[in-house]
Amino acid sequence: MAHNLLTAIEKGNKSAIQKKRIINYHIHNGNSTISELSRALDISVPTVTKLIEEMCDSKIILAYGKLETSEGRHPHLYGLNPDSGYFIGVDVNLGSVNMALMNFSGEIIDQTLNQQRDISNTAQGLDNLCTLIDDFINSLDIRREMILNVNVNISGRVNPEDGYSFSWFNVGEEPVARVLSRRLSLPVTVENDSRAMTYGEYLSSEYTDRNNILFINLSWGLGLGMIVDGKAYKGRSGFAGEFGHYPCYDNELICHCGKKGCLETEASGRALHRKLVERVGRGETSILSDAIKKNPDAVTLYDIIDAINHEDVLCIDLLEEIGQKLGRHIAGLINIFNPDTVIIGGVLSQTGDYILQPICAAVRKHSLNIVNRDTVITLSRLKERAGVIGACMLARSRMFDF
Repeated sequence: MAHNLLTAIEKGNKSAIQKKRIINYHIHNGNSTISELSRALDISVPTVTKLIEEMCDSKIILAYGKLETSEGRHPHLYGLNPDSGYFIGVDVNLGSVNMALMNFSGEIIDQTLNQQRDISNTAQGLDNLCTLIDDFINSLDIRREMILNVNVNISGRVNPEDGYSFSWFNVGEEPVARVLSRRLSLPVTVENDSRAMTYGEYLSSEYTDRNNILFINLSWGLGLGMIVDGKAYKGRSGFAGEFGHYPCYDNELICHCGKKGCLETEASGRALHRKLVERVGRGETSILSDAIKKNPDAVTLYDIIDAINHEDVLCIDLLEEIGQKLGRHIAGLINIFNPDTVIIGGVLSQTGDYILQPICAAVRKHSLNIVNRDTVITLSRLKERAGVIGACMLARSRMFDF
């Protein structure tokens, strides 16, 4: 089974490395013939045939019938065996956790969304997260040893290679990935949440013919994920994408990162919530006025989104202002990266055209026409599931990517 392959890969076995390349090819391209694998991986047909036969014997690869062609012999199609191993994705949000189980061929076969639990940035919060993941694993109808990897998305500065999180769960000297692995008795990797959302959107949707993608994670904070030449861009230390902490304003607002003037202080869910509370305090009215006067901290982004979708004029006005400010700086990213696609995701993308239209208007105003004319700006297709799907896919690809 897959465990034997993973052991061989870790030992540097040449045959296992070639099998790893075959698995990676199937992850990104789906089922294929032996001749397609030979051309794509630059391995001789006899060698690929031998490797595929061995992988079929160990049930990592399955034969999926013959490919229908207009002439000549019909070649066999091969692909990943969905039951040869499983991966778990965990997406940690502010106040809730999404979890899902994915099989080896990339299908989500179980999930639980919006699990409410205190996942604070403390040792107790980390304990609660471990308990939540463990309970989910125990509820699954698979043997624990069939789970090959667990990937946990964490907001802020995350070094996925070393397993450290410097913004969340940084409660000791040991990498949080190692702590989670020991607690769960399973291999664990960690990833920045925006980058995971980007990866999930890229592999799950209709963007595989677009190799340069920017994903804007507009939630309580503001994050950025980047696909450059078909690969997730991480930067030297894994910290690329801190778009929300780009210094833009000469304001006196202290960002949660500790600095002043960050883009996030004026264009994020936190900014929307703060501005709404301020304007209600000055006497302006909203559907949420009574709730804000009673306890402003109890009003969530989902409450504001619901008010926007019920055509609350004040909330719509504030969201449009944020969209215009954000769009101005997305225009700068477009001028720099010239991407195929810009995807607007995160919680606030659930407002649809209310956020998309002011962003698009600002991009048209502030970016170079010759640069932006081939860039598509669109809303996330996976919506609130982007993070957990990306986490599952990263749990798999981190084991087989080069």
